[in-house]
Amino acid sequence: MGDEDVTPYSDKNVVITGGGAGMGFALAELLVDGGARVVITGRSQATLDAARHLGENAVAVRGDVASLPDLDALADRVKSELGSIDALFVNAGIARTTPFDSTTEEVFDEMLAINVKGAFFTVQKLAPLLSTGAGVVFTTSAANVIGMRDTSVYAAGKAALRSMARSFSRELLPRGIRVNAVSPGPIDTGILEKVMTGEAAEQFKAQVLADNPMQRFGTLDEFARAAAFLAFEATYTTGAEFAVDGGRTQL
Repeated sequence: MGDEDVTPYSDKNVVITGGGAGMGFALAELLVDGGARVVITGRSQATLDAARHLGENAVAVRGDVASLPDLDALADRVKSELGSIDALFVNAGIARTTPFDSTTEEVFDEMLAINVKGAFFTVQKLAPLLSTGAGVVFTTSAANVIGMRDTSVYAAGKAALRSMARSFSRELLPRGIRVNAVSPGPIDTGILEKVMTGEAAEQFKAQVLADNPMQRFGTLDEFARAAAFLAFEATYTTGAEFAVDGGRTQL
Protein backbone atom coordinates (compact mmCIF):
# COMPACT_ATOMS: atom_id res chain seq x y z
CA MET A 1 0.00 0.00 0.00
CA GLY A 2 2.85 2.36 0.79
CA ASP A 3 4.13 2.21 -2.80
CA GLU A 4 0.81 3.15 -4.38
CA ASP A 5 1.06 6.25 -6.53
CA VAL A 6 -1.27 8.90 -5.12
CA THR A 7 -0.59 11.27 -8.02
CA PRO A 8 -1.14 9.12 -11.14
CA TYR A 9 -2.13 12.18 -13.19
CA SER A 10 0.67 14.56 -12.21
CA ASP A 11 1.85 16.71 -15.13
CA LYS A 12 -1.35 15.88 -17.05
CA ASN A 13 -3.41 18.69 -18.57
CA VAL A 14 -7.13 18.00 -18.86
CA VAL A 15 -10.24 19.71 -20.23
CA ILE A 16 -13.72 18.62 -19.11
CA THR A 17 -16.76 20.23 -20.68
CA GLY A 18 -19.75 20.19 -18.36
CA GLY A 19 -17.39 19.76 -15.44
CA GLY A 20 -19.20 21.89 -12.90
CA ALA A 21 -21.60 19.28 -11.53
CA GLY A 22 -22.58 15.63 -11.54
CA MET A 23 -20.42 13.16 -13.44
CA GLY A 24 -18.18 15.85 -14.91
CA PHE A 25 -17.39 17.29 -11.51
CA ALA A 26 -16.70 13.84 -10.06
CA LEU A 27 -14.23 13.27 -12.88
CA ALA A 28 -12.59 16.65 -12.30
CA GLU A 29 -12.25 15.88 -8.59
CA LEU A 30 -10.66 12.50 -9.27
CA LEU A 31 -8.13 13.98 -11.68
CA VAL A 32 -7.25 17.02 -9.57
CA ASP A 33 -6.78 14.76 -6.54
CA GLY A 34 -4.47 12.68 -8.73
CA GLY A 35 -2.30 15.66 -9.59
CA ALA A 36 -3.77 16.86 -12.89
CA ARG A 37 -4.31 20.45 -13.97
CA VAL A 38 -7.93 20.73 -15.11
CA VAL A 39 -10.01 23.25 -17.02
CA ILE A 40 -13.76 22.76 -16.58
CA THR A 41 -16.54 24.43 -18.51
CA GLY A 42 -20.19 25.12 -17.91
CA ARG A 43 -22.94 27.65 -18.54
CA SER A 44 -23.67 28.66 -14.96
CA GLN A 45 -22.12 30.32 -11.94
CA ALA A 46 -22.04 26.86 -10.36
CA THR A 47 -19.15 26.00 -12.66
CA LEU A 48 -17.05 28.85 -11.32
CA ASP A 49 -17.96 27.85 -7.76
CA ALA A 50 -16.97 24.24 -8.50
CA ALA A 51 -13.52 25.30 -9.66
CA ARG A 52 -12.95 27.15 -6.40
CA HIS A 53 -13.89 23.99 -4.53
CA LEU A 54 -11.40 21.96 -6.57
CA GLY A 55 -8.50 24.23 -5.65
CA GLU A 56 -5.62 25.91 -7.40
CA ASN A 57 -5.14 23.18 -10.03
CA ALA A 58 -8.60 23.82 -11.50
CA VAL A 59 -9.76 26.68 -13.72
CA ALA A 60 -13.34 27.30 -14.81
CA VAL A 61 -14.33 28.81 -18.14
CA ARG A 62 -17.93 29.87 -18.34
CA GLY A 63 -19.49 29.31 -21.74
CA ASP A 64 -21.95 27.42 -23.92
CA VAL A 65 -20.61 24.58 -26.08
CA ALA A 66 -23.35 25.31 -28.62
CA SER A 67 -21.76 28.73 -29.25
CA LEU A 68 -18.74 28.66 -31.56
CA PRO A 69 -17.47 32.04 -30.28
CA ASP A 70 -17.56 30.57 -26.75
CA LEU A 71 -15.60 27.54 -27.97
CA ASP A 72 -13.03 29.82 -29.64
CA ALA A 73 -12.67 31.66 -26.34
CA LEU A 74 -12.32 28.32 -24.54
CA ALA A 75 -9.53 27.22 -26.90
CA ASP A 76 -7.69 30.50 -26.32
CA ARG A 77 -8.03 30.16 -22.55
CA VAL A 78 -6.93 26.52 -22.55
CA LYS A 79 -3.89 27.41 -24.65
CA SER A 80 -2.89 30.13 -22.20
CA GLU A 81 -3.61 28.08 -19.07
CA LEU A 82 -2.38 24.63 -20.14
CA GLY A 83 -0.57 24.96 -23.44
CA SER A 84 -1.35 21.43 -24.57
CA ILE A 85 -3.98 18.87 -23.58
CA ASP A 86 -3.38 15.25 -22.51
CA ALA A 87 -7.08 14.39 -22.13
CA LEU A 88 -10.30 15.94 -23.40
CA PHE A 89 -13.58 14.79 -21.89
CA VAL A 90 -16.55 15.81 -24.04
CA ASN A 91 -19.11 15.59 -21.28
CA ALA A 92 -21.36 18.67 -21.61
CA GLY A 93 -24.96 17.84 -22.42
CA ILE A 94 -28.57 18.16 -21.40
CA ALA A 95 -31.06 15.38 -20.72
CA ARG A 96 -34.77 15.97 -21.10
CA THR A 97 -37.70 13.67 -21.57
CA THR A 98 -39.23 14.36 -24.98
CA PRO A 99 -42.52 12.51 -25.61
CA PHE A 100 -42.60 11.75 -29.32
CA ASP A 101 -45.98 13.30 -30.05
CA SER A 102 -45.36 16.56 -28.19
CA THR A 103 -41.68 17.31 -28.83
CA THR A 104 -41.32 20.86 -30.13
CA GLU A 105 -38.86 22.07 -32.75
CA GLU A 106 -37.36 24.42 -30.16
CA VAL A 107 -36.56 21.60 -27.74
CA PHE A 108 -35.29 19.38 -30.56
CA ASP A 109 -32.95 22.08 -31.85
CA GLU A 110 -31.66 23.00 -28.39
CA MET A 111 -30.84 19.42 -27.44
CA LEU A 112 -29.02 18.66 -30.68
CA ALA A 113 -27.21 22.02 -30.61
CA ILE A 114 -25.73 21.26 -27.20
CA ASN A 115 -25.40 17.47 -27.28
CA VAL A 116 -24.24 17.00 -30.89
CA LYS A 117 -23.11 20.25 -32.49
CA GLY A 118 -21.44 21.31 -29.25
CA ALA A 119 -19.55 18.03 -28.99
CA PHE A 120 -18.39 18.11 -32.63
CA PHE A 121 -17.02 21.63 -32.47
CA THR A 122 -15.53 21.16 -29.01
CA VAL A 123 -13.25 18.52 -30.49
CA GLN A 124 -12.60 20.51 -33.67
CA LYS A 125 -11.61 23.67 -31.79
CA LEU A 126 -9.45 21.90 -29.18
CA ALA A 127 -7.87 19.26 -31.45
CA PRO A 128 -4.89 21.51 -32.34
CA LEU A 129 -3.98 21.55 -28.63
CA LEU A 130 -4.10 17.75 -28.16
CA SER A 131 -0.67 16.25 -27.57
CA THR A 132 0.62 13.04 -29.15
CA GLY A 133 -0.82 10.14 -27.17
CA ALA A 134 -3.75 12.18 -25.86
CA GLY A 135 -7.13 10.63 -25.17
CA VAL A 136 -10.53 12.04 -26.09
CA VAL A 137 -13.55 10.60 -24.27
CA PHE A 138 -17.19 11.26 -25.16
CA THR A 139 -19.92 10.72 -22.58
CA THR A 140 -22.64 8.76 -24.37
CA SER A 141 -25.47 6.86 -22.66
CA ALA A 142 -27.08 3.47 -22.37
CA ALA A 143 -30.04 5.18 -24.05
CA ASN A 144 -28.22 5.11 -27.37
CA VAL A 145 -28.61 1.32 -27.63
CA ILE A 146 -31.89 0.75 -25.79
CA GLY A 147 -35.27 1.90 -27.01
CA MET A 148 -36.61 3.89 -24.07
CA ARG A 149 -39.81 5.89 -23.89
CA ASP A 150 -39.66 9.67 -24.15
CA THR A 151 -35.94 9.78 -24.96
CA SER A 152 -35.86 9.75 -28.76
CA VAL A 153 -34.09 13.11 -29.18
CA TYR A 154 -31.64 12.52 -26.34
CA ALA A 155 -30.89 8.97 -27.50
CA ALA A 156 -30.35 10.09 -31.10
CA GLY A 157 -27.86 12.67 -29.91
CA LYS A 158 -25.94 10.16 -27.84
CA ALA A 159 -25.91 7.74 -30.78
CA ALA A 160 -24.37 10.52 -32.85
CA LEU A 161 -21.59 10.84 -30.26
CA ARG A 162 -21.01 7.09 -30.47
CA SER A 163 -20.54 7.51 -34.20
CA MET A 164 -18.18 10.46 -33.69
CA ALA A 165 -15.99 8.33 -31.44
CA ARG A 166 -15.38 6.05 -34.41
CA SER A 167 -15.04 8.76 -37.06
CA PHE A 168 -12.79 11.00 -34.99
CA SER A 169 -10.63 8.00 -34.16
CA ARG A 170 -9.81 7.72 -37.86
CA GLU A 171 -9.31 11.47 -38.18
CA LEU A 172 -6.92 11.79 -35.23
CA LEU A 173 -5.12 8.45 -35.23
CA PRO A 174 -2.32 9.75 -37.50
CA ARG A 175 -1.44 12.09 -34.63
CA GLY A 176 -1.43 9.25 -32.10
CA ILE A 177 -4.65 10.46 -30.47
CA ARG A 178 -7.23 7.93 -29.27
CA VAL A 179 -10.97 8.64 -29.18
CA ASN A 180 -13.38 6.54 -27.14
CA ALA A 181 -16.74 6.83 -25.38
CA VAL A 182 -17.89 6.01 -21.87
CA SER A 183 -21.55 4.98 -21.74
CA PRO A 184 -23.15 5.37 -18.31
CA GLY A 185 -26.34 3.67 -17.34
CA PRO A 186 -28.15 4.74 -14.15
CA ILE A 187 -25.66 6.72 -12.04
CA ASP A 188 -26.69 8.16 -8.67
CA THR A 189 -25.95 11.85 -9.17
CA GLY A 190 -28.56 13.09 -6.70
CA ILE A 191 -30.49 14.87 -9.45
CA LEU A 192 -33.61 12.68 -9.20
CA GLU A 193 -34.52 14.12 -5.85
CA LYS A 194 -34.23 17.62 -7.31
CA VAL A 195 -36.42 17.09 -10.36
CA MET A 196 -38.99 14.62 -9.01
CA THR A 197 -41.25 14.48 -5.98
CA GLY A 198 -40.31 11.94 -3.32
CA GLU A 199 -42.86 9.31 -4.38
CA ALA A 200 -42.14 9.70 -8.11
CA ALA A 201 -38.40 9.47 -7.49
CA GLU A 202 -38.81 6.31 -5.46
CA GLN A 203 -41.00 4.69 -8.13
CA PHE A 204 -38.47 5.56 -10.81
CA LYS A 205 -35.60 4.17 -8.76
CA ALA A 206 -37.51 0.95 -8.12
CA GLN A 207 -38.08 0.49 -11.86
CA VAL A 208 -34.40 1.15 -12.62
CA LEU A 209 -33.32 -1.41 -10.05
CA ALA A 210 -35.75 -3.98 -11.42
CA ASP A 211 -34.32 -3.53 -14.94
CA ASN A 212 -30.67 -3.60 -13.90
CA PRO A 213 -28.74 -6.89 -13.64
CA MET A 214 -26.64 -5.54 -10.75
CA GLN A 215 -29.79 -4.28 -9.00
CA ARG A 216 -28.24 -0.95 -8.08
CA PHE A 217 -27.25 2.47 -9.32
CA GLY A 218 -23.65 3.17 -10.23
CA THR A 219 -21.63 5.69 -8.26
CA LEU A 220 -20.06 8.89 -9.51
CA ASP A 221 -16.65 7.47 -8.66
CA GLU A 222 -17.28 4.39 -10.79
CA PHE A 223 -18.09 6.59 -13.76
CA ALA A 224 -15.08 8.84 -13.18
CA ARG A 225 -12.62 5.96 -12.93
CA ALA A 226 -13.93 4.39 -16.13
CA ALA A 227 -13.63 7.67 -18.05
CA ALA A 228 -10.12 8.27 -16.71
CA PHE A 229 -9.10 4.73 -17.67
CA LEU A 230 -10.14 5.32 -21.27
CA ALA A 231 -8.25 8.59 -21.43
CA PHE A 232 -4.98 7.52 -19.87
CA GLU A 233 -4.61 3.76 -19.54
CA ALA A 234 -6.47 2.19 -22.47
CA THR A 235 -3.53 2.85 -24.78
CA TYR A 236 -4.42 0.09 -27.27
CA THR A 237 -8.08 1.06 -27.54
CA THR A 238 -9.69 3.56 -29.89
CA GLY A 239 -13.14 3.95 -31.41
CA ALA A 240 -14.69 1.91 -28.59
CA GLU A 241 -17.60 2.47 -26.24
CA PHE A 242 -17.19 1.32 -22.63
CA ALA A 243 -20.47 0.56 -20.85
CA VAL A 244 -20.68 1.53 -17.18
CA ASP A 245 -24.23 0.45 -16.59
CA GLY A 246 -24.41 -2.54 -14.28
CA GLY A 247 -24.87 -4.82 -17.29
CA ARG A 248 -28.06 -3.09 -18.45
CA THR A 249 -27.08 -3.01 -22.13
CA GLN A 250 -25.12 -6.27 -22.09
CA LEU A 251 -27.17 -8.90 -20.30
